[in-house]
Order: sequence, then C-alpha cells, then structure tokens
Amino acid sequence: MSVSDHIDGYGAVVPYRGVNTRVPGAGGVPAFGAPRPLKTPGQCKLLRSLEDAITASGLKSGMTVSFHHHLRNGDKVVNSVLDACARMGIEGLTLFPTALFDVHEPVAEHVRRGVVRQIMGSVNGAVGRMVSTEARELAPVVLRSHGGRPRAIAAGEVHIDVAFIAAPAADGAGNLSGRFGPSACGSLGYPQVDAMYADRVVAVTDNLMPVMPAPVSIPQIYTDFVVEVPSIGDPAGIVSGTTAVTRNPLRLLISRYAARVIELAPCFANGLSFQTGAGGITLAVTAFLREAMAAKGIKGGFGLGGITGYFVEMLRDGLLERLLDVQSFDAAAVKSLGGGSGEQNSAHVEISADWYANPWNAGAAVNGLDAVVLGATEIDRDFNVNVNTEADGTLLHGIGGHQDTAAGAGITIIAQPLLRGRAPCVVERVDCVTTPGDVVDVLVTEYGVTVNPNAPPPGSKKIWRGEILERVRAAGLPVVPMDALIDKAKAMSGPMSPIERTDRVAAVVEWRDGSVLDVVYAKSSKR
Repeated sequence: MSVSDHIDGYGAVVPYRGVNTRVPGAGGVPAFGAPRPLKTPGQCKLLRSLEDAITASGLKSGMTVSFHHHLRNGDKVVNSVLDACARMGIEGLTLFPTALFDVHEPVAEHVRRGVVRQIMGSVNGAVGRMVSTEARELAPVVLRSHGGRPRAIAAGEVHIDVAFIAAPAADGAGNLSGRFGPSACGSLGYPQVDAMYADRVVAVTDNLMPVMPAPVSIPQIYTDFVVEVPSIGDPAGIVSGTTAVTRNPLRLLISRYAARVIELAPCFANGLSFQTGAGGITLAVTAFLREAMAAKGIKGGFGLGGITGYFVEMLRDGLLERLLDVQSFDAAAVKSLGGGSGEQNSAHVEISADWYANPWNAGAAVNGLDAVVLGATEIDRDFNVNVNTEADGTLLHGIGGHQDTAAGAGITIIAQPLLRGRAPCVVERVDCVTTPGDVVDVLVTEYGVTVNPNAPPPGSKKIWRGEILERVRAAGLPVVPMDALIDKAKAMSGPMSPIERTDRVAAVVEWRDGSVLDVVYAKSSKR
C-alpha cells in the first residue's frame, strides 16, 4: 500500500526506505533517550491496592501505561489495572502492551468508554477484531516488533509514564522474578526495558516473598511500588504443559524440507545458532534439525527467542551450548530456566527484549543467528510477508520477533502450506507488509523450495541465495518458481472476494527502525 506523509492519530510518517537506512544520531533521529528519574531514598514500596499504587504513581488522564505479555492468555493484570483506572475516572490513556490476547477482551469496552484512546502493541484475538471493525474513536494501533519496541523506548520515541509489571515473584524491596510462584512464566524479558525507562514502575504480584527471589529478573533499583493481589494470572493460560509437533503429513513434509535447507546451508556446522518457534511446523523443524545434528556430530552455539522443551532437550543432550530466553513457552522451559525445581540449567540464560532484538544497541542477539524458520499468513511475489492480518483482513496477530530475526539471520526461511483452508497463503500482493521481502531468503511449502532471486540488502550477512539454490537442486529437493506457486494457489482456491476496506487507518505497521512499512485500513461493516 502507499502511505501518506501524515496519518491522523499517528502523526508524521517516516517512510520505510530500506532495511538498514534509518540509524540513531543521523537525519534528526535521536541518539538516545533520556534516563529515568532517581528514586526517593527511604521510600516505602509496599501498597495495599492497585488504586493506591495508581495514586502514588501519579498516573493521570492522557498518560501512557505499559504492560507485558509473559502471562499470555492467562493474564489478569491488564484488565485489573484498567478497571481500577475506570473507577478512578482516569481516561484517555495510551495503552502500551507488548501484546494483548483474547483474555483482554474487556479492553474493547474501555476503548468505547474513553478510558483507552490509543493502543501501541500487538492486538491478538478479540481486541484485534474490535480494532478492525469499529473503534472509530481509537487512534491507529501502532504495531512494532519485539526489537522495535525497546528501540522506540530507548530512543525516546515512546515515553512510559507508568509501567505495570506482572511479577510471579517479588519481595518488598521490588526485586522481581518470573521463575517462582503459582503464576510462574519463566523469563521476564519483555518488561525489563520498561522498568529501566518508565517514570514509575508498579510491580503487581501474587507471590510476595520474605527474601529476594534469586535469580532476579528486574532489580529493586527500578521498582517504585509493590502491590500484592490474590492472583495475577491463570496458570492454564500462561504456559502449556507441552507444545506439540504437527502430525499433519503435509506439514511434516514442509518441516522436513525446511530442516533440510538448513542442513544444506554453509552454516550447518559446529556453532550453528538458530531460532524456530512454538508452532507445530516449526517445532517439527526443530525435531528434524536435532536428528541431523546428532547424526553428524554437530554442536550448536545457541538457541534463541521463545524457548520450548525441544530446545531444553537439545541443551541437555549437548547439541547446544546455550539457550537465550526472552520468553519461556512451556513448563519444561520454565523449569530449565530455574524455579526451585532442581532442574535449573546455568546454560539457559534469561535475556531482555533489548538484548534479543533492538537494532540500535551494540549487538542484538538476533544478529548472531545463522538460521531462522518463521511462519506467515501470506507471502507474495516479492517475498513480502504478512503476519498481522488474516485472510478476511482482520487484525489477529502481532509482529513478534518476525522482522528482527528475518533481518538478523544468515538464512531466513518461511515455512507454510500453500493454502490454509480455502485461502491462499502465496499471493500476488500481501494484504499487509509485515516483513519486507529484502530479508526473506527461502519459502518452503508442501510443493518444495522457492528461493528469493533478488540480492539481499547491503550490509547484511545473508548467505548467497544462488548458493542455496544450487545446493537444494544438487540434493534433489523439489525447486518451485514463485510464479508456479501463485498459479497453483489461485487454481486450488478459486476466486477470492476482495476485502472491503474503509478509509480509516486501523493500524500502522512499523519496520524495526521506526519507519513505516504499511498501514491497515479498517474493514467495512457492510455484509
């Protein structure tokens, strides 16, 4: 889509000009953000209620509040805080979460009542549907990657007035951990930047400990107030007991092809560092890679990102040197990171979102990736990828680390079926550009491997795509041109009705450097 130079409710637009073109300290871009104010010596941090904490924090109408999503669909803190704000007459807030889920459906009512006027963060599920179809009073949602968000905070582009941190464990001094208690979630990688830069930090916990919860995820030097509540989250929605490899034969074939592409790449050697994910296809890729590494005696460098039990097993079996964990996806990962279970592995390291993916720091972890396997809702002729909107045009997914890992990895593989249901996943033009085709190297479907014919962006460490193509062909894997995939998808899906849009901008999609990649217009209410 073409993007204007100004978007109402968002402001002046810095257009996307390329993968590595916007850098701090050049062209009017701030070199760094302002430091957080000092704390008052002798300050009593323990407060009786959320209302007391809101009052003590100085939160007023029109300010910005931040939250994190480590409690995922079990989170109770976002709704509780906004309910308290509504009772106190606070309105016009900018909501700055790392992500919202179906459990946050009450946010929609707070939008309607004026408690929330803008959302900057991923809008999954119910909130995404609301943003896509109504919420005319809401400013455009700003979608940032896991690396773009801490970059925006540190650069001063987003100022957090009060950060509310759901803490599975805390002491009275404000030392916080995600590893202990009934709401344990493992890593607290996302709110660490919020704690460093927010004017005030409120820790909300259901596990107030008499001693420091060690290891500490966020130290007391950043925490202003601590509030104990009966529950911060439902364990059933926080972490799953297990995450499952797909059993679908076609998806297993996709996974095997993707793992084989990595195995054929020059990076498949000792020190291999990679990220996959928690989806069925990507988990299967991890399982196939594990088999190949064990068979060839390869010991990897690190596994990165959202950590699952499959990565934990590879660490225990000596197939990986380290795990760098910004988000623990399942119970095995929480135990491995350490929660008093006796299963803690010192090579399993908690990292912040800044460390994970901020493109403007001195060395994000994603820059060390040799390979990443990602999903998509759509990919187009130019290898542009959409992960934000569904086939019907509804906003139902966030960016996550998609942009960051795609840009940092030596080889970026999109692994997805040709169709989902009746909707084609390979199209002429994606509905929304989430990740530009510049940083996407390979598409893998059940029909084979499709290699991006275009040169990677200047300054990247991408493997030469021609070499990938040569190795894939030599190994006998099916190679499919993009034109053939698009034609096949059209033939299989049949005619698709165009998405009816209004002229209201529902969301702005930023590239990880803060430039604007695309916008998503609201859906028409016509039926």
